[in-house]
Amino acid sequence: MKPIWIVDDDPSIRFVLEKALARENLPTRSFTHPREVLDALADADASDAARLPPQVLISDIRMPGGSGLQLLEQVRAQQPGLPVIIMTAYSDLDSAVSAFQRGAFEYLAKPFDLPKAVELIRRAVEESQREEIIEEQQPLQAEMLGQAPAMQDVFRAIGRLSQSQVTVLITGESGSGKELVARALHKHSPVSGGPFVAINTAAIPKDLLESELFGHERGAFTGAQTQRRGRFEQADGGTLFLDEIGDMPFDLQTRLLRVLSDGHFYRVGGHAPVKSKVRVIAATHQDLELRVRAGAFREDLFHRLNVIRLRLPALRERKEDVSMLARHFLQQSARQLGVEPKRIAESALQRLEEFSFPGNVRQLENICHWLTVMAPAQQISVKDLPPEVLQEHPGAAISSVVPLTEAVPPVSVESGFGEPVMAAAGGVEPQAASSADELLAGAAMLTWEPLMNVQARALLESGQTDVWDVLSRRFESHLIRTALLVTHGRRMEAAQRLGIGRNTITRKIQELGLDVSEEH
Repeated sequence: MKPIWIVDDDPSIRFVLEKALARENLPTRSFTHPREVLDALADADASDAARLPPQVLISDIRMPGGSGLQLLEQVRAQQPGLPVIIMTAYSDLDSAVSAFQRGAFEYLAKPFDLPKAVELIRRAVEESQREEIIEEQQPLQAEMLGQAPAMQDVFRAIGRLSQSQVTVLITGESGSGKELVARALHKHSPVSGGPFVAINTAAIPKDLLESELFGHERGAFTGAQTQRRGRFEQADGGTLFLDEIGDMPFDLQTRLLRVLSDGHFYRVGGHAPVKSKVRVIAATHQDLELRVRAGAFREDLFHRLNVIRLRLPALRERKEDVSMLARHFLQQSARQLGVEPKRIAESALQRLEEFSFPGNVRQLENICHWLTVMAPAQQISVKDLPPEVLQEHPGAAISSVVPLTEAVPPVSVESGFGEPVMAAAGGVEPQAASSADELLAGAAMLTWEPLMNVQARALLESGQTDVWDVLSRRFESHLIRTALLVTHGRRMEAAQRLGIGRNTITRKIQELGLDVSEEH
């Protein structure tokens, strides 16, 4: 094992720490001033037992040979992953802040309790060893990360498809990384030398989507001043990624089917056929079989896209990957912001693993970016986690759906997913709840799925033929209103929390006729 390096001009401190660590079977190496440490660091060799680099560095803050804070900066520049513990008899705020700003693992005030100091050093050793294992296992710029069996299945599928140009349908919840899979499929395919063109069909208004996909001729419509190549032409010889294909308007589905059938299409306003050789990868968070049965998605297009299907697991289904992903995103955020990467305590990682992550990997990435900016110390503890993680009740990610055969009080067909339904089904008036905690407590006793089942059954048995649209509009309306209420009307933040794009939430507000105003 690599030694613990101790640098302090006080021989009594060095002696006490050496003896205490020896009792813990932790090897040590001591220095009297920073210059010795830097020389030894330059001469360190992991293959030579006599010149092993440090596992952890413990340094005094004020020494005749130089400042411990300056040493911290120089050491971190050479070995960013090395935990450094700063000791000082001057327990002032400036020293503590300076130590953490420069990337110290922890701040130890003298005189210290020896057992607690040893416990802190052992935590630093464990952190250092964990980082070494992660660096060995994880490439710096990995395309995708995942050790969970479900993700390994995805990786194997990408490998098997690497020699094929077959059409692939990727399914999975919003934020689970469907575009990353699409990019990996392209990169490891015979057309990797061609372009990768992505388009989110849900984020573009219906009137513009046709032109975006197929292009338009000059004068085809008002504002078409020049000829424009569509995404199919732009992706010629490569891959076209159609994200959120389940939201594509029905009439455009017909045009897409024709292109997939023979590779020919017409630009908007054009009369000459255009041919484009493109590999198509589609993705959706929706159940396309249900969309087909509801008449909202063409069955022949579904079968054309569903040649090979890859299901991407939600993050709550791959809890064992949360730790690896969190560390990766903390490193990534630190590089983007030009700051020292923060470390995360095991207790905080455990709390993250217990979180349901409705926004999946994208939400975890956002949380890590938030922690890089907002966490006060270099070591992230449980109390530093954002409110949505800390406030989630245990088991909140698990919902029990009540079968229709169970006794559920009748609910008015006219009522939405809102207050009348909850009052009728659970006997609890939401207006009576005096806090968000009470609302959460009430919601924990009742899930919305059985209520939707009752309404859907009543509408279907009444002979109504637009049940999908009716219930979808109610659901989306309540979801968007609630998100805007939580974010005080800020659409961008609401869209981010819902896991959709800003263009999507704006379009939905318009389509649903919601009377909302945006705060600035």
